[in-house]
Amino acid sequence: MKKCVQLIVLLLLLQGCSAQKQASQLIDAAMETVITESLNYYLYFPKEYEEKSDEKFPLLLFLHGGGESGDTLSTIKANGPPKLIAEGKQFPFLILAPQNPYKRKWWNTRAVVQLLDTIVENNRIDKNRIYLTGLSRGGGAAWEMAVHYPNKFAAMAVVCGMTPLPYATWIDKNMPIWVFHGEEDRSIPISESETMVSRLRDLGHEVRFTRYPGVGHDSWIQAYSTEELYSWFIAQKRKTD
Repeated sequence: MKKCVQLIVLLLLLQGCSAQKQASQLIDAAMETVITESLNYYLYFPKEYEEKSDEKFPLLLFLHGGGESGDTLSTIKANGPPKLIAEGKQFPFLILAPQNPYKRKWWNTRAVVQLLDTIVENNRIDKNRIYLTGLSRGGGAAWEMAVHYPNKFAAMAVVCGMTPLPYATWIDKNMPIWVFHGEEDRSIPISESETMVSRLRDLGHEVRFTRYPGVGHDSWIQAYSTEELYSWFIAQKRKTD
């Protein structure tokens, strides 16, 4: 009997040691991280900005695609509003066009919004008329920003971007959205936009959807040549419930 009791005690001690060993593999800890990002950018001012010194202006944030990432800043003039500006087009709002510094990384949208906020605070910007647009990888980043910062933008236009479908409910229902996509896109299939547009409409969002038959991944050529897009932007002002 005495040996039996001793054996039971020994087993309990061994189990206790085993549990203590397992517990020691899980610790509570904390670490404050600091991540810095260097973003080169273009900032376009409309002609009226200096003439109307007492007026606040809208601003369009443009996010380029993967092909313009991690190179000289001038490469972002290849597409979208920067290309049109280089060709002499005039816009009625400021345009902020940062460059993603990494060829093979997603946009750091936290860094982008810090840049945007700094530009807004240091210039005469109407905070209720900040617009967002992006193409391809930049289109995906635009969707991400709409999810993470639902109270910041008055309107958004996305061209052939990947979509965060599970988080569609996070996007502000009061923000008008215009989506563009080529039906023959092999890089980012049009189904990305189709499912997102359908989901948003089911949720009660105001969404315009422009499809381009026979067009591949470069649907941004047609999208940013659509003059109505810019008059549509300028007509939008941030709404609140």
